[in-house]
Amino acid sequence: MFRIGKSLLPRGAALLLTGLLSAPSPAQPDSDVGQSPWGPEDERGRLNLMTPESRLHILSRISSGEVYDLSVEYYIGMPGVHIAGDPPYRFWMTHTPRGNRIADPMNLGEDINRHVSYSGSAISMYTHSGTHIDALSHFGLNGEIWNGFTADQYQGDRGWTVAGAETIPPVIARGVMIDIAAAKDLPQLADNYRITVKDLKQALERQQVALERGDVVLIRTGRMRDYDRAETYQENYPGLTMDAAQFLAEDAGAMIIGADNIAPEAFPSRVEGNYIPVHTYLLAQQGVPILEVVNLEALARDRVYEFAFIGNSLKLRGADAGPMSPVAIPVR
Repeated sequence: MFRIGKSLLPRGAALLLTGLLSAPSPAQPDSDVGQSPWGPEDERGRLNLMTPESRLHILSRISSGEVYDLSVEYYIGMPGVHIAGDPPYRFWMTHTPRGNRIADPMNLGEDINRHVSYSGSAISMYTHSGTHIDALSHFGLNGEIWNGFTADQYQGDRGWTVAGAETIPPVIARGVMIDIAAAKDLPQLADNYRITVKDLKQALERQQVALERGDVVLIRTGRMRDYDRAETYQENYPGLTMDAAQFLAEDAGAMIIGADNIAPEAFPSRVEGNYIPVHTYLLAQQGVPILEVVNLEALARDRVYEFAFIGNSLKLRGADAGPMSPVAIPVR
């Protein structure tokens, strides 16, 4: 256990806090934010790789009506990153049949309330809860996010005025799951296992699938098996090394990178001595959105490695993430 302030944190949580929130070392030539090849006003990064033609192409390859739900359920006590003070998921009833009948808040009268039942509910949560996609505003370097937008100029009391979750378009693209756990004949990877480029290549070879530019690449560690045990799920999880992230982003040209854990990377992740997390590298330097807490267990069970990925996130204006409920449909 690690102590931060007055809070006692599990070791994995402490590593996550340190890795994600530590300031980087003084700027190096390789530690500036990425400038978009799609122009100085671009807020979408790699999502620009989607075109009407690319969407139509993957949809035309759909081979069955089988649909795999890649999202998780939201419930009180679900896993989440709350160590920096972000709120956990909360759910409560705003109206119940009996309470509404007694209070009659809309002055409908006793006769209606006796016969008509009315329930209402509300939620409160961190935008990075459950299955979600990180917007490019989520992480930056030296006061800037992707494409050189600065917090001083573009972040107000109501969120980011650029690169917020509302700028994320519906995603329809080729999806590829890389099942690292299965490639090692394991139900799930060991705690803090660091996925290498070699691991990725061996799994792809075993699956007989090649990556293509513009793919949604999803990494299975097997951690989702522990989703209903929040402390285990979010503690000391396995994930990508920086080299593996660079391979997916730069060599393979992935459009989105995601995983079945609470963050795609293992900690620590370093580049030439600078503490630049994979989050910062992907979002701020490469313009690659990140998917987290993706449920890949059914795909793994049926050995579906290539599919049409379809997902649309909530358009939360100014937010740096949006909950998403993606699906995968097998393709020829």
